[in-house]
Amino acid sequence: MAKGGFPGMGGNMNNLIKQAQKFQQQMEKMQKDLETKEFSASTGGGAVTATANGKKQIISIDIKPEVVDPDDVEMLQDLILVACNEALKKAEDETAGEMKKLTGGMNIPGMF
Repeated sequence: MAKGGFPGMGGNMNNLIKQAQKFQQQMEKMQKDLETKEFSASTGGGAVTATANGKKQIISIDIKPEVVDPDDVEMLQDLILVACNEALKKAEDETAGEMKKLTGGMNIPGMF
């Protein structure tokens, strides 16, 4: 092995290691920042609001009393599902956008 790197790598191994460490630090910071964010979505004209965090977990659901109709539980269930899925989609889109900024658009499978 040549001093300062592997033959044919065209660069210094120490620089590669430093870049990887910097990337790891940036990833950890981005993950912590995203975990503190909240993403909300409403359906039914604000009748149901779901909020997810950056970990893609639903953390709250707000249901206006006037939308609770014992004779139409199915509609309420649909509103809840749509609000939850939209909140999770917002969290996913934000995560993907931040990841794209960090990686410069490189597709690194399994990062999130």
